[in-house]
Amino acid sequence: MTNNLTIDLNNISFQEIKNSILQKTIITISLEAEKKIIDCRNYLDEKLRTSNQLFYGINTGFGFLQNVQIDNHQIEQLQYNLLMSHACGMGDEVPELIVQLILLLKIKSLSYGHSGVQIATVKRLAEMYNNKVLPVVFTQGSLGASGDLAPLSHLSLPLIGMGQVYFDGKKQDAHNVLQQLNWQTIHLQSKEGLALINGTQFMSAYGMYCLAKAEHIIKMAQLIAALSMDAFNCTAEPLTHLIHTIRPHAGQINVAKTIKKYLEGSEINNSKNKAVQDPYSFRCIPQVHGATQDVWQQVLNIFMIEINAVTDNPNIFPDEDVIVSGGNFHGQPLAMHLDFLSIAMSELGNISERRTYQLISGQRGLPLFLVKNAGLNSGFMIPQYTAAGIVSENKQLCTPASVDSISSSNNQEDHVSMGANAATKCLRVINNVEKILAIELLTATQALDFRKPQKTSIILENLHAAFRKEISFNTEDRILHNDMKQALSFIQAYQIN
Repeated sequence: MTNNLTIDLNNISFQEIKNSILQKTIITISLEAEKKIIDCRNYLDEKLRTSNQLFYGINTGFGFLQNVQIDNHQIEQLQYNLLMSHACGMGDEVPELIVQLILLLKIKSLSYGHSGVQIATVKRLAEMYNNKVLPVVFTQGSLGASGDLAPLSHLSLPLIGMGQVYFDGKKQDAHNVLQQLNWQTIHLQSKEGLALINGTQFMSAYGMYCLAKAEHIIKMAQLIAALSMDAFNCTAEPLTHLIHTIRPHAGQINVAKTIKKYLEGSEINNSKNKAVQDPYSFRCIPQVHGATQDVWQQVLNIFMIEINAVTDNPNIFPDEDVIVSGGNFHGQPLAMHLDFLSIAMSELGNISERRTYQLISGQRGLPLFLVKNAGLNSGFMIPQYTAAGIVSENKQLCTPASVDSISSSNNQEDHVSMGANAATKCLRVINNVEKILAIELLTATQALDFRKPQKTSIILENLHAAFRKEISFNTEDRILHNDMKQALSFIQAYQIN
């Protein structure tokens, strides 16, 4: 199925971002956006033709070299030099889905007509997106201010026939792919190099991908937590709506309501043989999961502003006859909120691992380590070790990147956000949380089988049945790594109605 997305002057929605991740998407630039781009470019050309004024990055050098004037006949070479000299990425390659998002968000930011690029440049970026010509971009190199300079330079190199791209299933030199597609290289004009690499699209794309992935994980965490509650024979009393009306955090209220719905009709939940109180990892699910849900919403709000904004520098305002240099490239709002999202998602994993621990502890009528003949069999002892190790890794990753800074460009760029580091480690945290939840699901499903012949609710029985089609009950020791990997794939694919 092909999804069509028009880039115009209206905001892109979160649903459109998710569609672009899940489906093949074709981008079209609206006539209105084209006009804004063209008018801005014409204004800039006229301004340079009729004025001797220095404009940062347009007819000057960059960063500390801001006061070095560039001759008019060298302006195009300046743009080429900028892309080549700033393509200094290291580390792992950025996943292709995130590269697609970077392209999409860069096109969106340029479409407002405040960046001074040619329409041909924006159309080529759209052609690259539509034909899945995906530049090789690296995870390391951005300080999260002055824009994501190194990653966006790698993104832009193919415009001038340089760098490498993924196309037709393999990595190739960009100039070879341009020849295959009969595309001419773009002759960059004044300001274009800076417009391409100044911006927060690397951080923003990672953030949007993290938010989309986290949305599904948060939903699965509630479903798995409900399964664990019945597996541990918990009371549903802490879900009573009166408790949450007197502490009315939106996430808390929503989680309590959702988990109560998941447990409706459960024989186990309706049985009378209950402890007076359950451990916090069960009793406080609405408060902990709800706090994560609230943070997720707050982070989404910030990122929706960012992806629909202009973040390069300088900014051009043709109607006001103003070219002004500022700092919209600074990633501090993103860095702080990526750190916040990392912390919030990490806590989902933290409380999940505690539930796993309780389930294997030999309480509530469950066998020790959830296996028959414990001693000969270790059962589910070591999956909890793995979960605990991953939880601790997340705690280490949640040291905030946004409180760090380092001076660069000969102290001209003396405060940076480190938002790119916040972005890449946020994805690592989220991927880790998926693994922790997969271990909880594996454990809770095993525990629930020991509750037979009592049944849980229809929703949770359906989850259990679907899981058992993939992974069988563990009667004796086997290599659980395979089960854990299958549980992870199950979580990623499972759709909650």
